[in-house]
Amino acid sequence: MSASVSSPAPVPSPSGSRVAPPTSADLLHFVRRTAADADLVASLPLDPEGRTWVRLDGPGGSEAWLIGWPPGTGTGWHDHAESVGAFTTASGALKEHSLAARLPTDGWKTLELTEGIDRERQLPAGQGRAFGRNHVHEVFNESPTEHAVSVHAYYPPLPRIRRYSRTGDVLRLEHVERPEDWQ
Repeated sequence: MSASVSSPAPVPSPSGSRVAPPTSADLLHFVRRTAADADLVASLPLDPEGRTWVRLDGPGGSEAWLIGWPPGTGTGWHDHAESVGAFTTASGALKEHSLAARLPTDGWKTLELTEGIDRERQLPAGQGRAFGRNHVHEVFNESPTEHAVSVHAYYPPLPRIRRYSRTGDVLRLEHVERPEDWQ
């Protein structure tokens, strides 16, 4: 089975000329640079009960966020649809579980996953990663006592997030969120 993936349209620059949209590598550079801004990271209000976030100006029309993670919180399994992205831990530590397989993007509700596709990354302060379209993962702060803070960027700005549940090797699409659901 083959699938075609269209390239994002060029982004207008302030001068009106067209420039290439940011790549996942560009976004990774941005989140690393932003995570190193100690004053910005310290300015994020932290809540002991739930995640907090502040929208940032990302490069080239991307969507970017500074996110605070109380101890024991996480995202659950999800993807960012057609957006490429990157994130870096600015303080504390995060863990990411991801799937090293390209899943069908639409038309399914339940998939049985094959052995060997699970990946796990520890992301202490200063560590991050970039990812491509339809990257399925969950991110969480395992610490029982310490907050974590991270910086995330996506391009194009998130058109939707698909949320999944997972039981063993079975991944189930639970619902789809659109930007109006989280802004």
